[in-house]
Amino acid sequence: MVTLDSCNLFRQLLPEDIRYLQSVASERTMTAGTEIFREGDRGDGIYVLKEGQVEIATMQKTRRVLSRIEPGAVFGEMAVIEDQPRSASAIARQASTVYFIRRDDILKLIENSPAFSLAMLREISSRLREFNHQYLKEVLQSERLAIIGRFARTVIHDLKNPLNVIGISAEMMGLKTASPESRASHGARIRTQINRITEMVGDILEFTQGPQQNLLVGPMDYGMFIGQLMEELQPEAALKSSTIEMAGEPPSIALDINPKRLRRVFYNLIHNATEAMPQGGKIQLRFIAKPGEVITEVEDAGPGIAPEVAGSLFEAFVTFGKEHGTGLGLSICRKIIEDHGGWISARNEPGRGAVFSFGLPVPKTR
Repeated sequence: MVTLDSCNLFRQLLPEDIRYLQSVASERTMTAGTEIFREGDRGDGIYVLKEGQVEIATMQKTRRVLSRIEPGAVFGEMAVIEDQPRSASAIARQASTVYFIRRDDILKLIENSPAFSLAMLREISSRLREFNHQYLKEVLQSERLAIIGRFARTVIHDLKNPLNVIGISAEMMGLKTASPESRASHGARIRTQINRITEMVGDILEFTQGPQQNLLVGPMDYGMFIGQLMEELQPEAALKSSTIEMAGEPPSIALDINPKRLRRVFYNLIHNATEAMPQGGKIQLRFIAKPGEVITEVEDAGPGIAPEVAGSLFEAFVTFGKEHGTGLGLSICRKIIEDHGGWISARNEPGRGAVFSFGLPVPKTR
């Protein structure tokens, strides 16, 4: 059982100050569940828990426990010092006894005892640290859960397109009128989409694991790569009532690339373009060969890039105007292009849509 002179807050007081406290303090006993004071009440005094346990909680929106008070601890001091309404409620978690000291008596002691003023300052500082720690813990937990949820939505959202292609292709293969050539074509399309799903899962794992070893690249004709890629991209764009057009042939230049990883960049950019045109539209690919690099541009006919996200478009979890998604796709695009030694950017074209550009370096003559 705690006495006033054994409480940390009063331990350094002079004997006459202790006697003063004992003369002005009153004991109050309450059963478990009793509300000692309520959020919004006037700060009429401070409490010292003699025995039992008290819970400090706020009821804003939902009930949130801020602290649990053990015997010997002070509570209710913030409203007394500030002369403001209580910012939280105090409830006896079990049968408890408290010492109550009126606000006027505490202020008198503060005026007359520098030692007590310092002790009170330390008590308030300690309480604020405790509340900050609890708040940060809850915020971090909430952020973790939010990130997990956003990751889950991103994965589900990105899987929908290839799964739709697989579903349609499987139905076409099952038709009695399907020719052997048609079945073979749809079977190849299913295998392509399965490979794409595997790559998507690898992208997520790579993103969550952080930097990995250097990207493995090798020389490949860029024009040939684009030609093969268009055969995969056109059917997916058609599912969204969109078409992909090339403004000129891609340059037949040998670039050091990783085809699987670079394919992911095109899939993400084309997917974003179709998302920007919910009613369908035209997506245009342009290629510019410059000394030392090849630039590829992907332009849609949508509303353009929102100013709210223009400066942080390629950061993880940045998104705007989408029901699903987190912006993880563009972050992965940037990482892949930079791993190739290139750059990526985005801009709006007046009267047109968004344009995503990326440059890949032309290797020096071997």
